[in-house]
Amino acid sequence: MHESPVESLHQRQVLPATRSSHTHKFAITGFEGYLTVGFFDDGRPGEIFIKMSKEGSTLSGLIQGFCRCFSICLQYGLPVEDAVSRFKGMRFEPSGPTSNPDIPQATSILDYIACYLEQQFGESRAA
Repeated sequence: MHESPVESLHQRQVLPATRSSHTHKFAITGFEGYLTVGFFDDGRPGEIFIKMSKEGSTLSGLIQGFCRCFSICLQYGLPVEDAVSRFKGMRFEPSGPTSNPDIPQATSILDYIACYLEQQFGESRAA
């Protein structure tokens, strides 16, 4: 079988079967959600899951696709900062005031998640 260019550059690091995680409840303009971050043994984020309370099938599917893609990027070694820089500032509904005083406004769910991950797990936070 032929290796893809990504596989030949980096090996995917698989998370342990039992791992630590961090769950954060948030709301954007009344849309409540939960972000769960799973960690590698060394404390680095290695996966994310988002559960929205008012989700429809389309929103649910897109959010789950985003989580899977974001998680795979982390598992191939993409730093949190590089990953979140792609999603900060994305604009779509729901947007507006949030329940988090550290992130008072969000332009979308993905913008909020990117800002939260950067604040909690970014390089400047780890230093």
